[in-house]
Amino acid sequence: MKPYNALFVGVDIGTGSARAALVTDEGKVLKTAVKTIQTWNPITDHYEQSSENIWESCKYVVKEVINGFPADDVKGIGFDATCSLVVLSKELKPITVSLSEQDQQNVILWMDHRAKLEAEFINNTKHSVLKYVGGNVSLEMQMPKLLWLKKNLPKTWNDIGFVFDLPDYLTWRATGSNSRSLCSVVCKWNYEANDSGMTQWNAEFLEQISLRELTDNNHKKIGNSVLAPGAPCGSGLTKDSATDLGLLPGTPVGTSIIDAHAGGLGMLGCFADNVCSDFESRLSLICGTSTCHMAVNKLPIFTTGIWGPYYSAMVPELWLNEAGQSASGALIDHIISSHPATITIKAKCPKYSLVQDYLNKLIIDMVEEKQYDDNCYLTKTIHIWPDYHGNRSPIADSNLLGMISGLTLTNDEENLALIYLATLQALAYGTRHIIESLKTSGYDEFKSLLICGGLSHNSLFTQIQADVVGLPLLCPIESESVLMGAAILGACGAKYFPNNESC
Repeated sequence: MKPYNALFVGVDIGTGSARAALVTDEGKVLKTAVKTIQTWNPITDHYEQSSENIWESCKYVVKEVINGFPADDVKGIGFDATCSLVVLSKELKPITVSLSEQDQQNVILWMDHRAKLEAEFINNTKHSVLKYVGGNVSLEMQMPKLLWLKKNLPKTWNDIGFVFDLPDYLTWRATGSNSRSLCSVVCKWNYEANDSGMTQWNAEFLEQISLRELTDNNHKKIGNSVLAPGAPCGSGLTKDSATDLGLLPGTPVGTSIIDAHAGGLGMLGCFADNVCSDFESRLSLICGTSTCHMAVNKLPIFTTGIWGPYYSAMVPELWLNEAGQSASGALIDHIISSHPATITIKAKCPKYSLVQDYLNKLIIDMVEEKQYDDNCYLTKTIHIWPDYHGNRSPIADSNLLGMISGLTLTNDEENLALIYLATLQALAYGTRHIIESLKTSGYDEFKSLLICGGLSHNSLFTQIQADVVGLPLLCPIESESVLMGAAILGACGAKYFPNNESC
């Protein structure tokens, strides 16, 4: 007898890799796979990918996780991805977004910061839709990037057939359906949705920001059918995509979601004894290259510098506020890789899979040697401002730069440990700043933090987050929360469960 009633596949496209998980109907991850994605960085602030390369990576990881299992046991598949911009021509082929004019480079990665001037132009309109993004659209969102394409790559602009958020591209590739996810268009495309049932593209806004062309043919280029996350998408897998993925044609596909939001969705069922489990009392941290801070409320709460409120973007009938740090895992990696002591550590300690593991142990030894009560005393003279890639929340200034105060001529591994520790502390104080902003705007006291993503495996990072904000921090037993969230979408698309919360 099989140890499950049904299987679901969750696919997650992160900044640097595609991942997939095979998940049972009871939420047990049976198998995972990963495949690297190519990224181009042709000039400063320009980060580009290829939709074909991404789909090839999807094919690989899905086939890997279902290998050895009957395809007809897979009852649904769900996708999440970064909020990157995918551009296709009128012939539905990749078309360049790059100054290199290479058509394979047809994805502007979420962390691309080329559209600074365009974001400033949009924000200077002071249009009412901007109140739903904390008062200012981010240059990481899609309207500034589309305006950049119009101004800088007119040949591409005139030949655009479809533009997608990457999660929606994946469901289009899988099903042929041009529908869009409410999560993507509300959070990154300035689409309007509220609890009175109103959902629409704001034609006045698009006209005012010089993107009137996007309203042509009933908004066909940007999508005129918007579905809730997890809603059945099209008629399931097409024959071609089923062959690509090793699944059966017609396998249900759930409407997609942004990767961080998938992590929030995957942690909904996480609870602990003596810790309040009410959705509104918890702040979710999804920590990877960047960190997203997710909070939900029954009421729309407007917070300057924090995105949202977004209605039903993650949890049905709740308003979502989304804050974040544009570089967290990426910042830690940069701090470590740019320090001369890293080469020595890697050479003498190959048993450590991550330099972070070595530094965590070294910090414990340094605290014991100095007989301190806590590691925070080690960094009394070293302070870091962590906005090396601008500040997403709550200052919302992409022009801010990072800073280290307290440097000396020392460059040994103890010095690296101190700078690394100060970086973790700085990121935690960023979380505290976000919490304070949300509380000032109307949120009640948070009772706990939930955390998932790569940095959730770093015990020093998680402990410092808990210490700085003064809250219990919960790590799900099932560590693959993002993949779990994607699989939940597949289960909902198959109508195996009535909605995301039931999963």
